[in-house]
Amino acid sequence: MGGKKSNHFRQALRRFGGVRSWQLLLILIPLAFVTATLLRLDHLKMSELRRIVLEADAINDDTAIQEGLTKLQNFVFSHVVINVVESNGTQSIVFGTGPFYLENQYLRAANAAIEATEENLANDTNPNGNIYAAVSAICKPLAIENGWAWNSQGYLDCWTSELAKYPASDKLSSNLLVAGIPSTELFRRNYASPLWAPSWSGFAILACLLIMVVIVVRLLIWCVLKISLLFLGKS
Repeated sequence: MGGKKSNHFRQALRRFGGVRSWQLLLILIPLAFVTATLLRLDHLKMSELRRIVLEADAINDDTAIQEGLTKLQNFVFSHVVINVVESNGTQSIVFGTGPFYLENQYLRAANAAIEATEENLANDTNPNGNIYAAVSAICKPLAIENGWAWNSQGYLDCWTSELAKYPASDKLSSNLLVAGIPSTELFRRNYASPLWAPSWSGFAILACLLIMVVIVVRLLIWCVLKISLLFLGKS
């Protein structure tokens, strides 16, 4: 039984070896087009799954966000996903989703931390009255006008400068600066795909590489034989 399989394999190799290089090239061209199409489809699928996550984030649906992230992660880890990302005006090719942020989920967590800090500060007794309310009335409109996040430098600078106008404001300033605002990195996602995966595009890539290797090897052998014939002719 094993001998029959071995004979079939040898016959397949002989038939493949009998294919001319120009014939392999003719096979490679449409196969490369098919491979590119499959990679494009994988990229579009990844983009769709990522869009679903961002839409769930926009409507503040944490359950849908988690489900979408799980599907996105599973897809990216099991497919070859090629993506073009832009960073600081420079475009680069990466394998995977590239970085994206759950902005609304972050804002909700940041606002919750700010509200907790506000509540603590509002309960603070101070001979100058509720300093927090006075400073907030100045800085919050500026934050909205300038698009500042609650932990941005502009917002914190506003608070620091306004609090400095009041005596006994060190405690309030430190409370604001150490408020439990989560890091934006906790809401950053970047799933990397493998360089090869057992998918349709992955097998198409392997086929292209196999044909290219055969063509290159044959070309090298042809060059070596030509050079050898030249030296033999001179001798």
